[in-house]
Amino acid sequence: MAFSIYKYASPMTFYGLAGKLIPWFAWGAAILTVLGLYIAFFMAPTDFQQGEAYRIIFIHVPAAWMSMFIYIIMAFWSAVGLAWNTRLSFMMSRALAPTGAVFAFLSLWTGALWGKPMWGAWWVWDARLTSSLILFFLYVGIMALWSAIDDRRRSDRAGALLILVGAINVPIIYFSVKWWNTLHQGASVSLMKSPSMASIMLIGMLVLAIAAWFYAIATALTRVRGIILERERQTEWVKELLEKI
Repeated sequence: MAFSIYKYASPMTFYGLAGKLIPWFAWGAAILTVLGLYIAFFMAPTDFQQGEAYRIIFIHVPAAWMSMFIYIIMAFWSAVGLAWNTRLSFMMSRALAPTGAVFAFLSLWTGALWGKPMWGAWWVWDARLTSSLILFFLYVGIMALWSAIDDRRRSDRAGALLILVGAINVPIIYFSVKWWNTLHQGASVSLMKSPSMASIMLIGMLVLAIAAWFYAIATALTRVRGIILERERQTEWVKELLEKI
């Protein structure tokens, strides 16, 4: 039977699919995290300029990537929800936001740990850092807005509009090191040129980036299942499901 995207747009059907996928992504995230950390701390050589302090980038870079990408995915689901009024789209945005906020915070925190030995300061009002801080505030603000509005439909639509407006910050973060003279170093990995790091370093970073992907998917699917149960609690299928638990 051919895969139908419309079939899985139903919360009831998606609930079952998510339940089947969660263990795969959770175990994948755990295995890849252990492998990536082993490469980062035991196989990757010491950087000749930054010394051992550079190893924080194995956490910092994947976290920064995920904080931006999750926001873009939220913007996609918000646009779909506003255009077609699909309930699952708004649920997915809500499920992704806490994980995006965690990665944004982790990006800022690890960036500060790296910045202290490199720049001599925990924080500077650099274009990249400031726009990343705004991204974290956007995540927090969006979740606060959802909580502040009791009417679910109004809450979903208000949050979706704020997400779409805030999406302009993502390209600002990415291109800030090119548009302005900043302290933050340029991209070490680019699609347009060869990476400026040893192969084993790149492998470790990519493995941890994939691990972050798997973790984000597992947590979002787990969270959206809870949202589905909460929102669909008056439906027959949820009542029957809860009776079996």
